[in-house]
Amino acid sequence: MEPLTLTTERLTLSTFTADDTDAVFEACQDPEIRRWTTIPSPYARHHAEQFVGRLVPDGWRDDTEYTFAVRRGDDGPLVAAVSLHHPRAGTWEIGYWTAKEHRGHGYMTEAVTALTRFAFTTLGAIRLEWRAEVGNAGSRAVAEKSGFVMEGTLRAGLLNKGTLRDCWIGAVLPSDVGLPGAHPYLPARS
Repeated sequence: MEPLTLTTERLTLSTFTADDTDAVFEACQDPEIRRWTTIPSPYARHHAEQFVGRLVPDGWRDDTEYTFAVRRGDDGPLVAAVSLHHPRAGTWEIGYWTAKEHRGHGYMTEAVTALTRFAFTTLGAIRLEWRAEVGNAGSRAVAEKSGFVMEGTLRAGLLNKGTLRDCWIGAVLPSDVGLPGAHPYLPARS
């Protein structure tokens, strides 16, 4: 897929460019981003260059990961990154981080909500999953505000910096956000 742009009331979600390298590098110096995400730690400038110059374009080209830079407006500062990745039988997974100085404004919830609609309406996703290491309350709050239903804890469900960690898992279905699904859904009876 060719990179595309999504917009919300306050945000523009578009592909990263070489001009974003410094902002990505600076954002990823935050200990919270390094702690809760699988980015390298320490995070060196060459990691930002590789992310912007190779990983992001490769994901779009190979249709395996669609990563967006989140900005306030059309030309505002980089506030976050959000991506859809690893399609498995119609199920995609969402991941994200927010630059420290832009947390608490609802930007990530807005971006995740937009990307959820994109996953269901454009990619034909049948399910969108979110995972985060147990304890990452900020990420969980965004997921829940965006319509994800918490489904449980996966033991050793996340490999982060060479260590398996327990993770929360949640999911959203098209019907959870008022969209029709590609297939009927028959929930288990209690």
